[in-house]
Amino acid sequence: MITMGRARRRILTLAGAATAVVSVLAISGCSGGDAGTEGGDGGDVTIEFAQWWEPELPDGEFRALIDKFEEENPGIKVELVSGPYASTKEQLFAGAASGTMPDVVGLDGAWVNDFASQGVIADLSALMKEYDHDDSELASQIQVDGSTYMIPVVNFVYPMFTNDTLLAEAGVTAPPTTRTEFADAAAKVSALGGDASGWVLPLSLEAPNGVQNDVMSWVWASGGSMLKDGQPDLTNDDVTSAVDFISDLWNDGSIASGSFTMKEQDKVEEFTNGRVGMMIDSLAHINLIRETNPDLKFSISALPADDGYDGERGIPYASWGIGVAENSEHKEAAFKLVEFLMSEDTNSELSTMAKAFPGNSKSVPDFVNDDELFKKAFEIYQAGYPANEFTGLPVAEELMRQLGEQLQAAFDGQQSVDDALKKAQEAWKAEF
Repeated sequence: MITMGRARRRILTLAGAATAVVSVLAISGCSGGDAGTEGGDGGDVTIEFAQWWEPELPDGEFRALIDKFEEENPGIKVELVSGPYASTKEQLFAGAASGTMPDVVGLDGAWVNDFASQGVIADLSALMKEYDHDDSELASQIQVDGSTYMIPVVNFVYPMFTNDTLLAEAGVTAPPTTRTEFADAAAKVSALGGDASGWVLPLSLEAPNGVQNDVMSWVWASGGSMLKDGQPDLTNDDVTSAVDFISDLWNDGSIASGSFTMKEQDKVEEFTNGRVGMMIDSLAHINLIRETNPDLKFSISALPADDGYDGERGIPYASWGIGVAENSEHKEAAFKLVEFLMSEDTNSELSTMAKAFPGNSKSVPDFVNDDELFKKAFEIYQAGYPANEFTGLPVAEELMRQLGEQLQAAFDGQQSVDDALKKAQEAWKAEF
């Protein structure tokens, strides 16, 4: 069983065709089986670093950061194997099956349990001890059975986005802070008619992370949990209350149509095009929204909580995590790269590039002082706590898919919310 630090994670869903993995392998010029090849000059070591981060960052900035690492560590060269999230995931799972993972790997917390159980990623606790690394500055670590297998490098939180113009047209003067206020605002926006909807809820089973980010987030925002003693607890009052709330929104017609096939990118498109009043989304999309629709006036706020709840609010988040392949022949060089990315200055720089919050507790990204939306997000982050109970669970994506199937049937009127949660609970127990 995985244990977690206070910070946890979510699944990034980035555009990318499955076939892109072929391109990634072609670009890298080798398979994972060539990971960690010795250079020809003076015994230099070349390590491969597979991640989806470089395409998400401004052109050239991540490579420049890696160039700095190479300057500070003569004899170590880094070959970046970069591709969209989906293709990187496929490449890593293929490498895990064949024992050919690149030396350093970008990780999503949903993959860690599987990889650790297979023994294909290295025990970072052991490496930290072997290379005398002080982990006191790490904001969080993702562990399995007490050993760290992933370190979150940067974190993306998922606050509530509101279309200020649509809310104003509907007579809503401020972003909602409670479920009752949210339901009222969503109904008023939907009542505007046309193609306007109050809220957008992606429930695609192909990309089931909407269960995590858009459904379970309501539970965490009110201090609830889907687990008890590390085991599934989907039928408790907190989960039932949140799903009942969403079911009511569905029955009221306050949710944008097409939810059952909608993915995260569809959600962002609906909001960016001004068709929905509210969505729960990653800060990573702020600049995308601004670039795509510069005229859209929007705000971000903490997720609304259950009426009367006044405790700390959990906020979903995702991490760009990092790990080292067990099959790497150059673990010391690989871990030096991990240390470099997690150092205070480098982590500040990387989190600034990514518009994310740092994994080093002493790092501070520049943008929190330069941009009002990011400044507000940082305040929300500091006022609550990052929450994502899917992080590190076994077959995390399958758990989301199983719950998503039951929710679709409930919202479609084929069963009650209670029955949906009971069925999902039984399915989850079988996976644990």
